[in-house]
Amino acid sequence: MALKEQFAKIKENWLLLLLVLVIFVFLQAGSISRLTGGFSPTSYSNNKMMVAESQPGRGYDALPPSYGDFAPGVQDRKITKTSSISSEVKSGSFDEAESRLKSIIKSSGSYLLNENVNKYDSGWKSYRSGSYQVKVDTKKYDAVTAQLKEIGEVKSFSENADDVTGSYKNLEIELNAEKQRLLRYNKMYDEATIIADKIQLSDKIFDEERTIKYFEDSLKNIDQRVDYATIYLTLSEKQPEYSNIVFVKFSELVSTLVSSINSLFTLFFAVLPYAVAALIIWIAVRFFRNRG
Repeated sequence: MALKEQFAKIKENWLLLLLVLVIFVFLQAGSISRLTGGFSPTSYSNNKMMVAESQPGRGYDALPPSYGDFAPGVQDRKITKTSSISSEVKSGSFDEAESRLKSIIKSSGSYLLNENVNKYDSGWKSYRSGSYQVKVDTKKYDAVTAQLKEIGEVKSFSENADDVTGSYKNLEIELNAEKQRLLRYNKMYDEATIIADKIQLSDKIFDEERTIKYFEDSLKNIDQRVDYATIYLTLSEKQPEYSNIVFVKFSELVSTLVSSINSLFTLFFAVLPYAVAALIIWIAVRFFRNRG
C-alpha cells in the first residue's frame, strides 16, 4: 500500500486515533496521581481504621466506663470533688501570682500537696510555668475555686463529682463481716485446750486483724476524699511577644531549595507525556491541513 493511501486511511479513521490519544492521557493521569500522592477512598478508609485502632478509646465501638454500686437507698451520699484550672498570668508577674495562690491556700486552711515550677528558654525570651495540687475543705471548695480563678486569665476549667456511696457501703459490710469473724476466732481461742489449735487460731486472728485494718484505712481514705476536694492548678506566664521570632537557619534554606528543585523536576516529568501527545496532535493536524 502506498504511503499516500496509508495517510488517506488515517484521515478516514481520525476518530479512532483520537480515542487512542484519550486513553493514553487517562493512563498518564493515573500515574501522576500515584506520583503526587493523589486521594484514594480505599487508602483513606484503611488509614482511618489504622488510626482508630492505634488510639485507645477512639474507634467505632468505644466501650462505656464501668462504675461501682450506686446504693440508691442511702440518704447520706458520699461525693468526691476534683477540678482542674489552667490560667495565664502577665509576663513578669509570675512571682506575684504564685504568692497570691499561697496566700489563698493559707487563709482558707487548705493544703498544698505538690508544686512544680519550670523555667523555659533564657534571657529576654524566658517565661515560667507551675503546676500545683491543692486539698481544700469541701465546704470552702466553691469560694476557694472562685478566688483561684481570679489570679489570672482562665484558659480552661473542668470539674468532676464522683458518687462513691456504693463503694463506701460495700466496704462497711465487709468490715462488719470481718469483725464478726474475728470475734468467733477469739472465742474459739479462749475455749481451745490444745496448743496446736491455739497456734493455728492465733495466726488466723493476726490475719483478720490485718484485714480489718485494711478496710478501716480504705474507709478513712474515702472519708478524707469526701471531706477535702482536690484542685489541680496550672499557672503559666505569658510568653514575650517576640519570643518566637528567629532567623532561618542556612540548612533550612538549602533544604527548601532542594525541595523546590525536586518539585520542579516532578512537575516537568509529569507534564512531559502531555507535551508529547500535544506535539503529535499538532503535527498530525498540520499534515492533514497541508494535504487538504
